[in-house]
Amino acid sequence: MKIGFIGLGIMGKPMAKNLVAAGHDLVVRDPNSAAVAELTAVGATGAGTPREVAEQVQLVLTMLPNSPHVKTVVLGDEGVLEGAHDGLAYIDMSSIDPLVSREVSAALAAKGIGMLDAPVSGGEPKAVDGTLSIMVGGPAGIFEAYRDVLTVMGASVVRVGEIGAGNIAKLANQIVVALNIAAVSEALVFAQKAGVDPEAVFQAIRGGLAGSTVMEAKVPMMLDRNFKPGFRINLHIKDLTNALDTGHAVGAPVPLTAAALEMMTALRVSGGELDDHSALVRFHEKLAGIELSRGGPE
Repeated sequence: MKIGFIGLGIMGKPMAKNLVAAGHDLVVRDPNSAAVAELTAVGATGAGTPREVAEQVQLVLTMLPNSPHVKTVVLGDEGVLEGAHDGLAYIDMSSIDPLVSREVSAALAAKGIGMLDAPVSGGEPKAVDGTLSIMVGGPAGIFEAYRDVLTVMGASVVRVGEIGAGNIAKLANQIVVALNIAAVSEALVFAQKAGVDPEAVFQAIRGGLAGSTVMEAKVPMMLDRNFKPGFRINLHIKDLTNALDTGHAVGAPVPLTAAALEMMTALRVSGGELDDHSALVRFHEKLAGIELSRGGPE
C-alpha cells in the first residue's frame, strides 16, 4: 500500500521504518532532514509538504507532538486537507486532545475523508520492535480496512469506540503510567531512606501485586541513573494537561493526575523536561535528600 507518514521523531521514525520493512511504499515528511534521509535510505520517498504527501497516497499517518501540530499539518496551508482526493483516509497516531481529534475529523469528513485516532503506548523500544499498544477511535469500517497496517506497528490493536475514543483511552493510559512511576519512585526512595537497598526491594516486590510493566521498565533506569528519553517528561506533561482539560470538560475530577502533573512540572522548571519520565524519581529524591543507588545506603 502507498502510505504517507508525517512526523519522524523518537516514535515516528521506527514506526515508519517498520512499515517500509513490511513492504509498504512510504512517502515521508518531517522538518528534520536527517530523519527523512534515514527513511529514504531504506526505500521511502520524501515530500515537501503534507499536501504533497496526501496527493500521492491512499493513507496518511501522522505521529506529531501535540494538538496544534496536528491541526497545522492537516488543516493548515499546504496541509493534508488540501491534498484530499477520492479514496484517501487519515489516521492520526499522535497523543492529542480528544476534542481536537473530533474537530479534525469533522473537517476531513466534509471532504469525504475518513479518519481514525490511534495513539500508541510502549515508548521507543516497542516502536522499534513493532509491539506497541494502539488504541483506536473511529468508524468500524475504516478500522477494519487498515487494521493490517496498524498491526505492523503494534502487537495490540484495539478499537475502543468512535472518533476521539482512542485518545480518551491513551489519556487513561498516561494517567496510569504517570501514577505508577510516581508510586514506584516514592516507594524506592522511602526504602533507601529507611536503610534498605532499593534494588533488593524491587526484586522482592516485582513478582507480587505491586509488580507492573512500568516497574520492570523504569526501575532499572532509575537505579542506573539512565534518563535518556524513551518518553520525555515534557510530552508526559502535555498528556496529563490534556487529561486534566478533558476531565474538567466532562466533569471527571482527576486529583491524582493533577498531583503527578505538578511533580513533572517541578522537574521541567529545574531543567529536566527532556529527560525520560523515569526521572520523576528525582522529585522524590529531592524531598528526601538522597539519590537512589544500587546497594542503597552505605
